Amino acid sequence: MPTLGQLYPQLDSVQLPENLPYTQCSAFELRFLYLLGKHRLTGAQGDLIELGSGGGGSTYAAALGLSENPEFDRSSAKLHAYDFFRVGKGTFATEKFFAGGKAPDGQSSFLEDFQEVLGPFLDFVEIHAGDIWETSDPQEKRPIEFLHVDIAKTARVWTCVAERFLPRLRPGSVLLHQDFAGPRLPWLHYSTGALLPYIELAGPPIRSTLAFEVTERIPDEVFRAIAEDDFSIEKKIDLISAVQERVDRDHTGGIPFRSVLELAKAFVLHYEGDHRRAWKIAEPLTDDAYLARTRADHFRQIKAELPAPAPAVRRSTVRRRLGRLARKVGLR
Repeated sequence: MPTLGQLYPQLDSVQLPENLPYTQCSAFELRFLYLLGKHRLTGAQGDLIELGSGGGGSTYAAALGLSENPEFDRSSAKLHAYDFFRVGKGTFATEKFFAGGKAPDGQSSFLEDFQEVLGPFLDFVEIHAGDIWETSDPQEKRPIEFLHVDIAKTARVWTCVAERFLPRLRPGSVLLHQDFAGPRLPWLHYSTGALLPYIELAGPPIRSTLAFEVTERIPDEVFRAIAEDDFSIEKKIDLISAVQERVDRDHTGGIPFRSVLELAKAFVLHYEGDHRRAWKIAEPLTDDAYLARTRADHFRQIKAELPAPAPAVRRSTVRRRLGRLARKVGLR
């Protein structure tokens, strides 16, 4: 069985079908999912779980790889696909997930479209449609062999992931954070920092995805701290710094992750209400070409919360006030 890092040299040679379902994952990330399914995952060591399946592109790539893997028993193992499978407030879904690229009038669910495009694999793809807090089982304890996290866009959802899925990771488990290039999601970054003693990074991020394998048993207290967000502000920043020491640019050289992670620190402070300190970290990053091009709205979000500057006091006003004070104390 290859290590995760040994899959990297194959990325450029993978040829996926041209008519894959729409996805917000890059071609490189889809190829990696395919390679994982074909060469690494079996379902024999635990559940295979995708959190945030969207229109099905990433699910299709992983399922295609599994279907070509002689070690995968599609009659018994399952690839679990979790998503709202609808557009609307709070879902972070796009109408491009519909087969026609646009939601039919009066329709918000693209579940049927997902089922149609995943048709060749529905015998082993198990769909969990709805709010993850309602579709996941808090009592489930089966180990997880593979966890693809593309759903943790809010702290609320991340809490569910941290409570119900992360504690099921075991040595040998593979985890992919697809949103690792998102500075607004700092919980992904400092939680990874907390896991560093127990994991091995696959290599540079694959575009926006950080992949790693669990190599040591993760203590229960670490899972608890992540689920309860039991880190001080300074500890969160230190944990992100620890990740910065291990992660530089993505495997194509296009995404400067150290700058991305620095901006994530600013969002730690921003969410805690320390907007001045957040901007002190963020402002120098406005000179980063990648962040200036792709994250301008992030800078505006932080800057908008800065306290308004105190109104300027005219010199004539200051002189009058000093004069009145001097007369009161008898200097005039």
